[in-house]
Amino acid sequence: MAEKEKSNEIEAENREWLESFRWILKNESPERANYLLNLLKVEAVKNGISLKKNINSPYINTIATQDEIAYPGDLEIEEKLMGMIRWNAMAMVAKANKKSAGIGGHISTYASISNLWEVGFNHFFKGIDEGRGDNIYFQGHASPGVYARAFLEGRLDKENLENFRREIKSEKGITSYPHPRLMPEFWNHPTVSMGLASITAIFQARFNKYLEHRGLIKENNQKVWAFLGDGEMDEPESRGAISIAAQDKLDNLIFVIDCNLQRLDGPVRGNKKIIQELEGVFKGAGWNVIKVLWSSDWDPIFSKDKNHKLIRKLNKIPDGELQKYAFEEGSYMREHLFEDDEDLKNLVKNLSDKELKELRRGGHDPVKIYNAYKEAVEHKGQPTVILAQTIKGYGQGDAGEASNVSHQTKKMDKAGLKHFRDYFNVPISDDDLEDIPFIKPEEDSEELNYLKKHREDLGGFVPKREDKSEVLKAPDDSVFSKFFEGSGKDEAATTSALVQMLSKLLKDDNVGKNIVPIIPDESRTFGMESLFQQAGIYAEGGQKYEPVDKDSLLYYKESKEGVILEEGITEAGCTSEFIAAGTAYINQGLNMIPFYFFYSMFGFQRTADLIWAAADAGAKGFLIGGISGRTSLPGEGLQHQDGNSHLYALAFPNLKAYDPAFAYEVAIIVKEGIKEMYTEKKNYFYYMTVGNDTYAMPKMPKGSEEGLLSGMYRFQKTSKKYKKKAHLFGSGAIMKEVLQAAEILEKDYNVRTDIWSVTSYKALYDNAQDIERENRLKSQMNKETNYIEDCLKDEKGVFLAATDYVKALPEAVAKYFPQKLTVLGTDGFGRSDAREELRNFFEVNAAHIVYTVLYEFALQGEIKSNDLKEAAKKLNIDPKKINPRTS
Repeated sequence: MAEKEKSNEIEAENREWLESFRWILKNESPERANYLLNLLKVEAVKNGISLKKNINSPYINTIATQDEIAYPGDLEIEEKLMGMIRWNAMAMVAKANKKSAGIGGHISTYASISNLWEVGFNHFFKGIDEGRGDNIYFQGHASPGVYARAFLEGRLDKENLENFRREIKSEKGITSYPHPRLMPEFWNHPTVSMGLASITAIFQARFNKYLEHRGLIKENNQKVWAFLGDGEMDEPESRGAISIAAQDKLDNLIFVIDCNLQRLDGPVRGNKKIIQELEGVFKGAGWNVIKVLWSSDWDPIFSKDKNHKLIRKLNKIPDGELQKYAFEEGSYMREHLFEDDEDLKNLVKNLSDKELKELRRGGHDPVKIYNAYKEAVEHKGQPTVILAQTIKGYGQGDAGEASNVSHQTKKMDKAGLKHFRDYFNVPISDDDLEDIPFIKPEEDSEELNYLKKHREDLGGFVPKREDKSEVLKAPDDSVFSKFFEGSGKDEAATTSALVQMLSKLLKDDNVGKNIVPIIPDESRTFGMESLFQQAGIYAEGGQKYEPVDKDSLLYYKESKEGVILEEGITEAGCTSEFIAAGTAYINQGLNMIPFYFFYSMFGFQRTADLIWAAADAGAKGFLIGGISGRTSLPGEGLQHQDGNSHLYALAFPNLKAYDPAFAYEVAIIVKEGIKEMYTEKKNYFYYMTVGNDTYAMPKMPKGSEEGLLSGMYRFQKTSKKYKKKAHLFGSGAIMKEVLQAAEILEKDYNVRTDIWSVTSYKALYDNAQDIERENRLKSQMNKETNYIEDCLKDEKGVFLAATDYVKALPEAVAKYFPQKLTVLGTDGFGRSDAREELRNFFEVNAAHIVYTVLYEFALQGEIKSNDLKEAAKKLNIDPKKINPRTS
């Protein structure tokens, strides 16, 4: 009896607490309710109460039904339009695979995401015709849906759709996925490499805020929308930067995650709940989270669930079982979700199995989607993520709806086509079904007028790509002229020369405001701390603390108007920032010039996928690989030393890659790059490696500029008259060794030596490949010569190239030399030691250069073997030395 009385007292007390809190909810603001809850939490923690850590909300919609507003559009017309767009998107893929089996494509992804996009197209996505449009990252696998809509808009025609994934066969072919490089007036953001849309969207939103805070754009109402898959969120890049978005209060950023609960081969989380997982991840990172799980069809059911039994059960059901509900008939859901409890059974007793089957997920309900988008657009102070539950292959029936094989569905049989047509009320007769015709209403139809009017009201069609930037006036020549004169006896590094140049560019009247220095977290390593005071480091809220080095001239100065983007230890984030800055001419109508500094090993090797996306997006700017080369970074060892990046760079078609040795070479490359990318508006971007080894910088030889930019020029011509002749080809970090080797060859071995500076093996390779192709296709027997052949015409002797990169780099162009090209390079794993020992270990130091030249002369019979052996001893060449490539 006492226990019962105690229980009654507790129940009464609980009611008092609830009644008090309900009074607050009814009579006070939501902020007041939150404040009181937090007050109780603080008091509990102060008194040693351990709170249950649960940041998940129940498995229901975030926005309550009573808080929704009426849908502003005509749902009947939009449903008709969406049916046509769905059909045409499916038809593109199915017809393409009938013509060419294996051409690929995806039907089920757009079937899943269609409603999410159409609500955006009709009511939210701003176009560029009236200022700056929204940045929209469309989920790549669903691209047929965008093409199908553009067909109704009149931007693509039937021939375009018939040549989906046939870009070579037809001039009207369209790309598999969003590729701005191949459809330069249509797509803006390449997205299909999974995970990249997430991180690039975050840094695009951040860059938009950066431009606003710097005063380069007066008002920025752009939103950045990223449409992502729930399976895609397993990629490290998908989640890796979400805390940055919250930290910088990017309320211009909206993620929409299409949670169809499936990866390519099966459930994302068969035994768990991916939506709850993502809610926890994003809430924990500081995002505003909106769940859109159930359609309006479910509202009456939830309203009758007074004791929350259904919600408690939904909280526990794993995703694999939820997919089973979508896959099976309604009787299965009745049996497994409702039949085991009388209260639950009563919730759906008036619904037939067919009606249960037709209960939609929230991501297929325009009303629920609209209200979620509206809240996201209006939310302040936080980025928003919308977790929308959908069904993969929605409407496909037995042809892949909620099936583990739906991602691989490329074709539809007649039964599948009939089900698809009937489900979406598409106006096609049975006789026409198997032809899978594209459908489009008359131009003056109610449907097309509605579609075009809504896009007109929102600022034009999307996606649409247009360069609205003005031609940028070149920087003043004085920025570069100092570096043409050399440093005399003073020693300098190419890194410091570039930093000085950057400082001058920031002050230049023509381009100063356009310069965007980007760095992960190594400013001091590259000697860039001098820019802290001059330009400031961008921080969303300014500097809210007094830095420990405030009394220093070069203190760590953060500012809301700061210019330097020092992003922390995130090469992927910095590369994404480079893309945002490098495409500002498209997205903002501004010519921004990013200089992204990084350890050269952590560029192409670490973020090549993002750099490839930069190439596709048409990003412009300078990638700067600092402390380049395998032997240039003493002490760091295997993982830090770069001997590969220039080899990787060969694969990027619109990238110009340079490995300069001298300050004037750096100056010429930067000057030409700005002119080519921003004055002449050519679609290139640049990679340049620089080093921190100091030596006297020579004066620029007369007439060297053209050769320097073409990839190679004769830096020094010998005046000696010796019989034996050698040509030494040096680059970047190893040029110092080449200069020393030339002195030894002439002084000690009577070899007259010309020195060639190879600034870009890529430029030489690209030119040689292009000329060779032209000769072949023109059946030209009297062949045109390439740049290397022009430079070395009639030259004889020993030809040796020394590089701080793998031998494959010079060997890529070796066949174009007039005689055998001997190559010394740095194949193998790096080591920790000083430069002198590293260069000897990899056999690229002056001694090995000299000995290799003498060895080549010995092979030609111009040096006796005894003299070669004597030279080996003098140069400390050890025949038993370990092989650096295999050790």
